[in-house]
Amino acid sequence: MIESFRWYGPNDPVSLSDIRQAGAKNVVSALHYIPNGMVWGIDEIKSHQKLIKKAGLEWGVVESVPIHEDIKQRNGDFEKYTKNYKKTLENLASCGIVTVCYNFMPVLDWTRTHLYKPLEDGSTALAFQVDAMRAFDLFILNRPKAENEYSVEEFNSAKKYHKTLKINDVNRLTESIIAGLPGAEEGYALSQFNDCIKAYKHLNKKDLQQHLILFLKDLVPTLESSRIQMCIHPDDPPFSLFGIPRVVSTADDLDVFFEAVPSLYNGLTFCTGSFGVRPDNDLLAMFTKHASRINFLHFRSTLRDQMGNFQEANHLEGDVDMYSMVKAALKEEFKRKSSGRADWVIPMRPDHGHQMLDDLQKITNPGYSAIGRLRGLAELRGLATAISRTL
Repeated sequence: MIESFRWYGPNDPVSLSDIRQAGAKNVVSALHYIPNGMVWGIDEIKSHQKLIKKAGLEWGVVESVPIHEDIKQRNGDFEKYTKNYKKTLENLASCGIVTVCYNFMPVLDWTRTHLYKPLEDGSTALAFQVDAMRAFDLFILNRPKAENEYSVEEFNSAKKYHKTLKINDVNRLTESIIAGLPGAEEGYALSQFNDCIKAYKHLNKKDLQQHLILFLKDLVPTLESSRIQMCIHPDDPPFSLFGIPRVVSTADDLDVFFEAVPSLYNGLTFCTGSFGVRPDNDLLAMFTKHASRINFLHFRSTLRDQMGNFQEANHLEGDVDMYSMVKAALKEEFKRKSSGRADWVIPMRPDHGHQMLDDLQKITNPGYSAIGRLRGLAELRGLATAISRTL
């Protein structure tokens, strides 16, 4: 596997030098300053690429080229934004960058209710608490008719949780959910958020699935001519939020759009953490079924309970059988190499990490501090090395 680290650009508290010292060879990055829907110019791509190369690293994966909300809703200027998207992909390919991670999550990207949950060992973790999310939806956002989507027990539990919150807690929860986490290209003020949700009121899950399929079908000629590997990232968390469906959460979801768009350039970012939040997702079975189109790996683990709450776990702990997943990835690489595939080595990054040690005293991007990810990469490297000697 190609060991990689995500880097958010020159303003990232984790420098390229830090990443190189962690042992990573590749950088996963994006041009976050370019507004959603606009074309990434060749000069801008090359400038970012040169900055990374100067540090002794390679820009191997784009994460991500965001998809404009008009494309997800298939209205407004979606045709213009689709055309711009294809031009960006062509420009990336001309610069030698052909692996693009993206997602199709409406309104919000990956979402947590707590960004610095204290753990017993003194470190902090990203966490998602169901009552906190429901309390925000019902009593802070005051989404119209939201109460109709919850049972009496769920409503009362959320109300009880909301009563425990002080004003600072409310502000912190609001910021955690809608201000925009690292990698999420858009954040919202509370006053805007309901309007963004309303725009999806007329769409059900099948509608959103169809919009994803139509978008990918439109992209396929560009992908195949430029040899761009599009790798969709699963929903995080993998279930509906604020009454809006999500369409890349389960094994069935993958089957729907891979069957509809069978080109191998329509690929997958296999995130063990996102899929692993759902106990009904058999990670190994999902990986095995779609192994040939998995072109990017996010290895992380979560610890979940029976209520839907979860937190980020250390990479070799929690509910993900990381041994089996790393072994499956290495076996797929061996299979590709044996069959003559040029792209047999799969880029991998440790996804998220606990804030720990010196990073507890620093301002860091939630989930993307240096030391927690360094620990994760070291653990994964050791596991992969040991497994590879048995294959």
